[in-house]
Amino acid sequence: VQLQASGGGLVQAGGSLRLSCAASGRPFGSYAVGWFRQVPGKERVFVAAISWTNSSSYYADSVRGRFTIFRDNAKNTVYLQMNRLKPEDTAVYYCTARAGSARSAVPDDYNYWGQGTQVTVSS
Repeated sequence: VQLQASGGGLVQAGGSLRLSCAASGRPFGSYAVGWFRQVPGKERVFVAAISWTNSSSYYADSVRGRFTIFRDNAKNTVYLQMNRLKPEDTAVYYCTARAGSARSAVPDDYNYWGQGTQVTVSS
């Protein structure tokens, strides 16, 4: 599975962005998909994940209620809608996939990674 993340950019605090993660190589529908983010000098941290059935989603406490993850298997794409953005959301965002449960916040549990997309939130 090859993953392509897009949709990052510069936004003011309180604004919104929608990230997209497009998959190619094989059908996307059997994979759990997650988003992680990373700032320079720090570890990659979990943001959100969604199961392949689209029935279960998981969020980091820091984004719950502001971010929504959803998927369109027909388009082989997963989205991360980010609302009420804060300066501390600034990071490179990575999409990732695994052939298993979405109930994992550990980067090493994920098998496939896309390139990152930069999100910058100005105060």
